[in-house]
Amino acid sequence: MYIIYGIKNCNTMKKAFTWLDEQQISYQFHNYKTEGLSAELLSRLLELVDWQSLLNTRGTTWRKLDEAIRLQIDNQDAAMKIMLANPSILKRPLLVDGKRALLGFSDESYSQFINHKP
Repeated sequence: MYIIYGIKNCNTMKKAFTWLDEQQISYQFHNYKTEGLSAELLSRLLELVDWQSLLNTRGTTWRKLDEAIRLQIDNQDAAMKIMLANPSILKRPLLVDGKRALLGFSDESYSQFINHKP
């Protein structure tokens, strides 16, 4: 079973949902806004994706952070603190199959990820 992590009102998330539904692929949706982000879950995700990739430095949440705080995020522990306090700062969507993860969305990347079982 696939789990897709993100927030519901994100346009890229909507594209991913549409693609998965059109391909009739079963998935669970973990909404950071309603279900939250625990330290345990974040640690599991960071075993699959490095913190630099997961931290969305192009989004509004990042831009709203004080520059002094942004400059302190230079390692995984510092990044985790910011991610736990601001789950919207995580890049999305994040599609996980238990052993692998795919960050972002494109038709091609989802097709390759779904059709390539290790």
